[in-house]
Parts: sequence; C-alpha cells; structure tokens
Amino acid sequence: MRTGESFYITTPIYYPSDVPHIGHGYTTVAVDALARWHRQAGDDTWMLTGTDEHGQKMLRAAAANGATPQEWVDRLVAESWHPVLKELDVANDDFIRTTQARHEERVQKFVQAIYDRGYIYAGEFEALYCVGCEEFKTESEIVDGTGPFEGLKVCAIHSKPLELLQEKNYFFKLSEFQDKLLDLYKTDFVRPESARNEVVSFVKQGLKDLSISRSTFDWGIKVPWDESHVIYVWVDALLNYVTAVGYGSDPEEFARRWPAYHVVGKDILRFHAVIWPAMLMAAGVEVPRGVFAHGWLLVGGEKMSKSKLTGIAPTEITDVFGSDAYRFYFLSAIAFGQDGSFSWEDLSARYQAELANGFGNLASRTTAMIDRYFEGIVPPAGEDTDAERHIHKTVADAATAADAAIERFRIDEAITAIWTIVDALNLYITENEPWALAKDDARRERLGTVLYTAAEGLRALAVLLSPVMPIATEKLWIALGAGDTLGHLADQPIREAGRWGILPAGAAVNALAPLFPRVEQSA
Repeated sequence: MRTGESFYITTPIYYPSDVPHIGHGYTTVAVDALARWHRQAGDDTWMLTGTDEHGQKMLRAAAANGATPQEWVDRLVAESWHPVLKELDVANDDFIRTTQARHEERVQKFVQAIYDRGYIYAGEFEALYCVGCEEFKTESEIVDGTGPFEGLKVCAIHSKPLELLQEKNYFFKLSEFQDKLLDLYKTDFVRPESARNEVVSFVKQGLKDLSISRSTFDWGIKVPWDESHVIYVWVDALLNYVTAVGYGSDPEEFARRWPAYHVVGKDILRFHAVIWPAMLMAAGVEVPRGVFAHGWLLVGGEKMSKSKLTGIAPTEITDVFGSDAYRFYFLSAIAFGQDGSFSWEDLSARYQAELANGFGNLASRTTAMIDRYFEGIVPPAGEDTDAERHIHKTVADAATAADAAIERFRIDEAITAIWTIVDALNLYITENEPWALAKDDARRERLGTVLYTAAEGLRALAVLLSPVMPIATEKLWIALGAGDTLGHLADQPIREAGRWGILPAGAAVNALAPLFPRVEQSA
C-alpha cells in the first residue's frame, strides 16, 4: 500500500467469560505487530480490540458466580483482559466493549437500517443450539454424545449437549446474498487460500436465512422496533468493527477509518466472511478490505481450549521469557494462516539459539567492541570491500522482502527475511575478526569499517524488528546512540530502514545489558 493510506485492523472481540490463554495472545500480538509496522510506515493506522459481553453463556456464567451480568463482565475485563494487553505490550488504539452505550446505540441504528431496507422479517424457528458457541448448529457440526451424554446430540467442538430452541424470532435474509458473496470471494477478500476455498464451498451449498434475535432472555441489545427481543449475540458482536469507528454518529471518523482488515481464528471464519459482509451489503455499507484467518494453536495435538483444560495463560510464558520472546516466538515459529504447535521445549530452544545467541549476542559484542576499541564512539567507515557490499545488499533486500510479506499478512515470512541480517552480520564479524584487526594499528581504518558495518546493520535490525519486539529494540536503539542522533525509534520510517548509512559516525554508544538473559531451563 502507499504510505499515508488508512490502515484499520481488528482482532476479534474476545468472549471474556474465562481468562485469556495464549491463543488469544497469539491473535492479538499478530494484529499489534501488523499495526505497529503500518504505523511506523506512516500509514493512518488504527488498531481495535475488545470484548463481546452479551449472550446466554455470559448470563449463565454470571449467575453461577453470584453476580449480575454487568458486574461479572466488568470484573473479567478489569482483572484479566486489560492486564493481558499490558503484559504483551500491545499498543491498541481502542478497546471496545459491547456493553458500552456507544456500541449499543449504533448497533440499533445499523439493525434498524437493515430492517428499513427490507432485509429482516418475523418468523418461527426451531434448531439445536450450542450455548458454548452461541450458535445454532448445522448437521455437520452435530455429533452423537458418548459416556454421560450417550443418546444426546452434542456440539462437535465442545462435546456438550445441544439445546433444542423453539422461538418466534426475526430473520435476516442471508440467502439473498449468495451470488454477491461468491463474486466477492473471486478477489483476495478471504485469505489464506485454504480459508477462501472453505468459505466458497460452504456458500455454494446454499445459505439459509439467519435468526438475528432472541426472546427467551434479555441480556443483550434490544431490537429497536420490538423490545421484547434482543439482538443475536453474533450480530451484536460483529457490529463492533463499525460502531467503534463512528458508524451512525461520526460520519467523518467512519469515512476516515472504514473499511477494515479483520484477523480471526479459523473457527469463526464463516461469521466474518459470510454473515458480516452480507449484513454490510444489506445496510449499504462498504464490505471490509479483507478477512485473514489464522490457524489454531495446538498443545499436545489439541486446539487450545479452556473447556478442555489445555489453556495456558500468557503470563506463564512472559514471566519466564519476557513479552518480546513471546511475541517473537509465536509470530516466527508458526506459518501465519496455518495451525501451529506450542511446546516449552521449542520455545526454550528458539529463545536460546535465535534470540540470546543470535540477535542478543550480536548486539552485545558489537557495542562492546565499539566501546573497547573506539572509546564508545561509532567510527566512520573506510573503503568498502565485497564483504560490506554483501551486507548492504542483504539489509536492503531483507527490508523490501519484509514489507512485501507484511502486505500478505505473513508476519512469519517478514521475520525470516529480517533474520537474514542477523545471520549475515554474525558471519561477517566471525570472518573479519575485529579483535584481530584491533591488534594492528595499520588496520585501524579497516577495524572502523567492520564495526560501523555491524552497528549500521543493527540500526536497521532495531527498526525492522521493533513491531515484533518493541522492548529489546528500544534498548538496542538507545545503546547504539541512535536516539540522540536520529530521534525516537517509533518515528523511524520502516519502509526506508534498508537504506544504508543512516546511523551517523560519531554516535555515542551506551552500555548494553544482555537483551535476552539466560533463562533457567526448568520451564
């Protein structure tokens, strides 16, 4: 995209009835890294996250804990969901809660608009419903129960009995949008390709109209023309993406921000790629720029899940390895868009090899040698040899490749491209042996060239890795003396990071504690 364009990106809004696990953290840091990259590229960036607080599941969880639904969600958000954003160094621009007045008022305006345009009608409905998913189930999503649930129909995801619901509801004419949706999928609206193929296959089977209200409980937003009904929780939740940026009340802000990119887990892809664009079409609002579905995090071969006790809290990792390592590991070790397995052994091995020994050691020894051989002042470079020209090209190519990968939402490929600089610089230092050059006064200019090359390579790494590891890169930036000479790291234009010669000779290097200290392997 061109620098300066609007880049609005969202996480799903999370259901806060339980505490966040590393799957939630994975989605959130991925969106944060994408937003940070675009922000640093000079794009008009806005990152939204939040919580989805209505629905029957929340009502029951509150009752089970002796609280009103509002008291319950307030406690969950304050004690669990806001803290995890700080823990993972997420720089979101907004946090929306579906119980906020701004959301509720704008949802009613949107649903009223669809109603006024003739896309909602009253009808009767009977279907099997999973409270855990807050979703009516199709035949392919229903399995026969086993053990204590033998003889019952259960949810394929939660393995818990489904409830037969019979209600008079309002319906959205989803079936009318089948052809328009199939035309939309001819673009790259849904990514990756495997996700698009799944959605196309689903829609080609035929779409049924969607029940968009409930009348058997009242924990939700009231249907504006019939207050005996509340709006179906998924319709309410999906609308957060437009209500947060001013739909229905701030047309200027809405025009500036919308449309958005949505990053979601693949289990909620159909809501975002089928129901959501159809609702927007019905309301006469532009569809999102795209939906990117990432894979599941697997632990011991099973999808991360609190209900199956495979949930791991992000703090279990950050307390040991730090937030930068958390962000780096999940964003680099898993191909974004595919399932990925988490293990403590893999995290620990990558932390040691790539962060401590690779990047961290490169930063420590470069700054230490500048301190030792040039009294802490970045030396000027002398004449370049093929060795330096190779580094210049590596840095330029990595920056270009990383930006292209970010455009494809492939954060893992961006990090792989950037890491070629780490590997090239480590090899360059090994081959050029600055410690040997330092013993020969006649080779002082050559020593300066080698250490300037290493320092300038680190300058590029600090900029390019800052969206992924904001804490370590800030420490490195200060240690290189770049803050005093070039300004704040966050202000460095990331699409120009590959240009050579930006760090000025004469910058004063500061002492650098290990960026990634050794970790006791008991984790």
